[in-house]
Amino acid sequence: MAIHKMLRRSLSGERRSAEVPKGHFVVYVGYNEMKRFVVPVSYLNNPSFQELLYQAEEEYGFHHPMGGLTIPCSQDLFVDLISGLSRT
Repeated sequence: MAIHKMLRRSLSGERRSAEVPKGHFVVYVGYNEMKRFVVPVSYLNNPSFQELLYQAEEEYGFHHPMGGLTIPCSQDLFVDLISGLSRT
């Protein structure tokens, strides 16, 4: 599935828990306004994605305000990162 199609689907508000395919997980990205993204677990091995996770750990520790993994970065930066990862 193309990353943009997957991201559009993940941002829709319908039946969110049922929209996470096997081998994927949900992250919330942003500072003030959070957006929900569904990404493949394979991204966890990427050093750039790991850096975002480190920032999340520094910012939130184990308390994530959205109830799921929250990444404190701009949504544009995150989309650029995962777009690059989807091409590899």
